[in-house]
Amino acid sequence: MSQFMLAVYTSDEPREPMTDEEMQRGFALVATLEAEMRAEDALLFSGRLLEPATARVVRPRRRLGKTTDGPFAETKEHLGGFYIIEAPDLDAALAWAAKVTDAIDTPIEVRPFMDVHRG
Repeated sequence: MSQFMLAVYTSDEPREPMTDEEMQRGFALVATLEAEMRAEDALLFSGRLLEPATARVVRPRRRLGKTTDGPFAETKEHLGGFYIIEAPDLDAALAWAAKVTDAIDTPIEVRPFMDVHRG
């Protein structure tokens, strides 16, 4: 089995606010999906991140190390959360990502972890 990060991206672009009903429906979809992932022993960990304004960047000291506010790159999209999953192959990870993007209606980046145990 390989491990993958399903990175959930969100945008700073203004969106129409969700109604309470839409928000509850979205929470239910995510809860159902996460229960399915757990039932199939695919979900290892997930997390939701606060907005980029809460981020800090620590730069290497050899370059006059300094801590700055905000994300590393200026972009309209930013990492909003992630899932760490285990899947037999990339196709299986992409299938999980398709379910996530359908549930939350936002782009999902699928990235495999480096296998440091291989010779």
